[in-house]
Parts: sequence; structure tokens; C-alpha cells
Amino acid sequence: MTDGTRSDGPPHHAARPGRDAVVIGGGLAGVTAALALADAGVRVTLLEGRPRLGGLAFSFRRGALTVDNGQHVYLRCCTAYRWFLDRIQAADLAPLQSRLDVPVVDAGKPEGRRLGRLRRDALPVPLHLGRSLATYPHLSLAERAKVGRAALALKGLDLTDPALDDQDFGSWLAAHGQSARAVEALWDLVGVATLNAVAGDASLGLAAMVFKTGLLSDPGAADIGWASVPLGDLHDRLARKALETAGVRIGLRTRVTSISIDENGRWSVQVPGDTLTADAVVLAVPQRETYDLLPPGALDAPERLLDIGTAPILNVHVVYDRPVLHAPFFAALGTPVQWVFDRTEASGLSGGGQYLALSQSAAQDDIDRPVAELRERYLPELGRLLPHTRHAEVLDFFVTRERTATFAPTPGVGRLRPGARTKAPGLYLAGAWTATGWPATMESAVRSGVSAAEAALGALGRPRPRHLFAFEEAA
Repeated sequence: MTDGTRSDGPPHHAARPGRDAVVIGGGLAGVTAALALADAGVRVTLLEGRPRLGGLAFSFRRGALTVDNGQHVYLRCCTAYRWFLDRIQAADLAPLQSRLDVPVVDAGKPEGRRLGRLRRDALPVPLHLGRSLATYPHLSLAERAKVGRAALALKGLDLTDPALDDQDFGSWLAAHGQSARAVEALWDLVGVATLNAVAGDASLGLAAMVFKTGLLSDPGAADIGWASVPLGDLHDRLARKALETAGVRIGLRTRVTSISIDENGRWSVQVPGDTLTADAVVLAVPQRETYDLLPPGALDAPERLLDIGTAPILNVHVVYDRPVLHAPFFAALGTPVQWVFDRTEASGLSGGGQYLALSQSAAQDDIDRPVAELRERYLPELGRLLPHTRHAEVLDFFVTRERTATFAPTPGVGRLRPGARTKAPGLYLAGAWTATGWPATMESAVRSGVSAAEAALGALGRPRPRHLFAFEEAA
């Protein structure tokens, strides 16, 4: 590739000492790192083994539909991802709620389904959630009072205390008077979706970070945003356009086989049939692939990367012949169903039907079930939650599985997550699984890409682009 615009195969260019970087991995972390480096005047090559960018937040075609592999949302407090959307000129395509409002349907009541809401008022923290909590029908009056006390205790935790990482969130909740019902109807309702783990399996440090940042920092911090178009439009098409405009050379379908450094401090990146050279390399790939590519001595204990577990996410996709849900999304209790989103317009579905996507996090029990079993399991549950489905015809039913969707946020994982810098000069790490302080979210991925780029720019003697400060100031 010589013109910097073709996307297949490894790019070729002459080395420019002190100004060349190769980013390995085209997910959000790698795209962010490449953009930040290019904006600082570094000549960047981005290599991705897949035929597209976007990592684990992508779209594909199924007949006439454009389907996201999974439902991805972000919060107003996700300032880095919001910066990323601005940078690729996509903010209008992934709007935020004007104010947090989550319908919560409980299908487990003997008297029938019951609707509650989690929403905020225009009041300071923690009063912004006071009225919603006081009237939340899925908890008793005593449970609501105890939730308030636990929230205040959570707000008082010091997120810099490493001891929090060694405790599990479930035990902490139990010690602070939270019943099993309160965990199900509130703490796990939020925590499973953001951490990809139930409270008992999650690090207190990560859980505290989620709740303190999302619910207890700013009244609008937890307002929810999601893409109104297929994710591929954002993370592949618009991201690729931004990269090419910035001068980044993109090599898709290009698998890196090894990296090494020579006696002059220059890096060689091996791809099938070619070698690229650079002054800096950013590894923005999953932890197992990072381990396989790391040169000796780059990390003190590289085997720790293999101790970072993974957690699955299952998405169930159902197309009905008519509208059955008259809201953009809802969360569910008393049922295996977790969150349900209307993806009709975004998918391009026409003809009067409706397309729903069920996002099932911490899906260890379901991830390997055959489609027929999942259909038998979830369609009746949708019938309990959405009465209109009982008279609707199912036109299509399929699932998407991400068996290693995120790193597992288990107690102790914090000490396993490496930072951006390695002991190998000019080699940097990025990925949502690195030490960003966040769980495995799009926000964490973007933050990791910024951190890796900052570290590389410092070593290359390049100033950090001023716009990279924007999301930190917004926070």
C-alpha cells in the first residue's frame, strides 16, 4: 500500500526516524492511540487482523438487517468515549438521554408484572436519586432505607485504596445490610451490565468506581447514551475516515506475527511477507495476544496477563411481525432476561415489524446453549414481560456470542492489569483490560489508547495534542 488509503494488506512506507509508530489492533483502544499519535505529527501505521475496525463493538449484515454483535451503551460520565465520538464526528449518532430514566419491569410477582423506574431529578448528589429510590416499587421501605445508607458508605470509600481490589462487592453489600432482593433489584441491575459480573464475583474496587462515578459524582453522570445507527457506522466507517484524514495508514486483514527491537532502538513488526519498522509500537490487542507478542523482558511477570480471566456476553435477537415494545429499552427482574433494546430503526428493519435485542451479561450459564434451547428459554420470558408478544409472530430468532467479551473483574484483578508503559523502550500497551481504573467498557478502551499515546509521545519528544485534555477537563 503506497497511497495511504487502501485498507487491505500491510502498508509500506519509508522510515522517518523519531516520528514513526505502529499500532497493532484496530479496536477502540488502537484507533484512539493511532488518532492521538497522528494528531501530534507522528507517522502512524495501524494494523488489524480482521477486515474491519471496531474490535468487539461491530456490526454485520443478516439479510436486510444490519445487526450489532451486542448492545453497547455509555454514560454521560464516560468523558473519554464522548471525546472519541466527537473526534470521529459521530456524537450526533449516539445521543445521550436528557435525564436518566430506566424502566424496570418485574415479571416475578405472583400478581403479575410490575413496572418501576430509576430516574433522576435536577437536584444535587445524592438528592438527585432520592425521589426515585423512595418510590421504587421493587424494594420494601426498609430495603430502600438501607440502600441509601449503603450508597453513602460507598461514596466514602477511597478508590485509591488497593485493599478494595481484594474484596468482593457482594460481601461488602451484605455487611452493609443489603438483602438478596436489594442486590438483585438494584445493585446487580446496574453492576452486571457495567462490570459483566454479579456482585459476589466482582472486585469491590471496580464496583465502587462504577457506582461512585456513575451515580454519586454528578447528577447527570449516569444518563445513558447509545448508538442510533449500527456500531459499524461509528467504530469502522467514521473511525476509518478520521484515521485516513489524519494520515494514518491502515492495514486490514494483516496479522502481526512478531515484534522485536534492534540495537539502535528501532522496532521491527513482522507481518506475512513483510517487515515494518518504527520508533514506537502500541500493542492494542487482548491480553493473550499481547502475551504472545511481548518480547522478553518487556514486563516483569508477563504470565500475569494469562491470569486475567475473561467473561462472556450473550445477545439474543428477536424480530417480530409487529411492534411489541413502546419504549427504547427496559431492564427486567424476576426473569433470566436482563436488558431489552429496540433496534428496529438502527437495523434498517422495515415493513412494520420490530427488532429487539436482549443483552445478557455474565452469561456463563447460557453462552454455549444451542440456539433452540435459547429460543425455548427466552421467548416465553419475553411473553411474560411484554404481553403484546403473545399475539405476534416471530420472524427471526438468532444469537451472537462473545465468549471473551470482557476481562473478568474478579477480586485481585487490579494487580494483574499492566499500565501503558513497558520495560522495553518504545513499546506500549493499550486495551480495556489494562490499568485504566475502569471495568472493561468502551470508556476504558479509549482511555487506554490515550494513555499509550501519551507515553509514546513523551518518549518521542512530541507534545500532546491540546484536544486530548478535553475529556479530562469535562470530567
